Amino acid sequence: MAEVQSRRRLRVFITDDCEILVGRLRTMLSELEGIEVIGQARDAVEATWLITELQPDVVILDIRMPKGSGIEVLRNIRQNKHPPVVIVLTAFPNPQYRKQCLDFGAEFFFDKATEFHKVPVALRQMTLR
Repeated sequence: MAEVQSRRRLRVFITDDCEILVGRLRTMLSELEGIEVIGQARDAVEATWLITELQPDVVILDIRMPKGSGIEVLRNIRQNKHPPVVIVLTAFPNPQYRKQCLDFGAEFFFDKATEFHKVPVALRQMTLR
């Protein structure tokens, strides 16, 4: 009989300074099979340090936050030996931010107001890989 191979859980890190949004993300992600939230950060300095230390598979990243920007975090973590998949989730979906984030290696760029629902879709696709 063939063994059923268990899939590894997708380890997700959230970076956003809005506690309401983080709570909403945590609730939504807890309902998805194969997803584990391993940490969160409220500012850019803490985010860069914790992402480097914890080495998540996926980072959900805001652009505007205290002590720096998500774009700086993105640039820094893309230099890690095993960089995570980055989902930018922002209230500032300006075309120049989108271009910068995608140029620096973000795989997804979503508007918090109109594309929040796309986050679990992207994560589900990753768990099926």
